[in-house]
Amino acid sequence: MYGYDQTGNAGHAGQHAGHGGHTGHPGHTGHPGHGAHAGQHAGQHYGQQPPPGYGQQQPLYPEPSPPSLAEAVRAFTTGVMSPEDFQAIFATSKVYCPRGDTPGFLALHNTQQPVIPMFTTLKELRAYAGKESKYFVITGAEVLDLLPSGYGFVLDMEGEHRIVFDAKAVEEMVDFAMRRMYG
Repeated sequence: MYGYDQTGNAGHAGQHAGHGGHTGHPGHTGHPGHGAHAGQHAGQHYGQQPPPGYGQQQPLYPEPSPPSLAEAVRAFTTGVMSPEDFQAIFATSKVYCPRGDTPGFLALHNTQQPVIPMFTTLKELRAYAGKESKYFVITGAEVLDLLPSGYGFVLDMEGEHRIVFDAKAVEEMVDFAMRRMYG
């Protein structure tokens, strides 16, 4: 197509073989079931650049993946990771939250301030709440967005590296996230 006959029938310029009188035009891909040209050139756009990375060799040493949330908790609680680095990992990580019969967070009120238990892995949640417990999964950023005002949260309550963020710490995390996002 594209201005010249691609069928090899020089005497029938602009026509498909077997489609007498049907003129070709850009973007025409033929009719289903009609000869060798049916859909043959669909989606091909000559002269366009391939997508980025197409045909490039993978690096021999890929970039290391960021630490898991459990690793970040361990590093943060032992002083190896800065609060900013921890929060960056927390924001994009999956957080496992136990739930009841109604939607929403389950809060513990037998503490100085109400806190919501959350877990870095399903295994940690099951160790705390049992194998048959109900739960939902959200990101750390969603936790900060959805957490009720005046509540804190505890990560891996039964874990080796438990960490508690009281309501004031949660407010500071939200402020940090807003400054980071909006400047």
